[in-house]
Amino acid sequence: MRVEITGKNIEITPSIRDRIASRFAKLEKWQVALINPRAVVSQLTSTTFKIEADVSVPGAKLVATAQHQDLYAAINEAGQKLEKQLNKQKHKPEARRASHSDKPEEVETEAA
Repeated sequence: MRVEITGKNIEITPSIRDRIASRFAKLEKWQVALINPRAVVSQLTSTTFKIEADVSVPGAKLVATAQHQDLYAAINEAGQKLEKQLNKQKHKPEARRASHSDKPEEVETEAA
């Protein structure tokens, strides 16, 4: 899988690229086609980093943002947010909805 990684005010090193790619690789365990995965790494201040990650899956677009003083912690946090959204999206059809619809209908009979 090819992940598009962009850096704003920061140079993307091979270790940063590997960490982001490994977080997106963890999303593949849900066996859903990941379309156009992207990550934007920004350095807001000298000690604050922001990660904006998004990926499209069939039927939805997942977006996660994380801000932390540690770059790798921000990457992990954004990856966990994406994983949570993907889990919810994957299990959405199985969700229990409108439990009252499972009750059998009572048929009224006319007494003559």
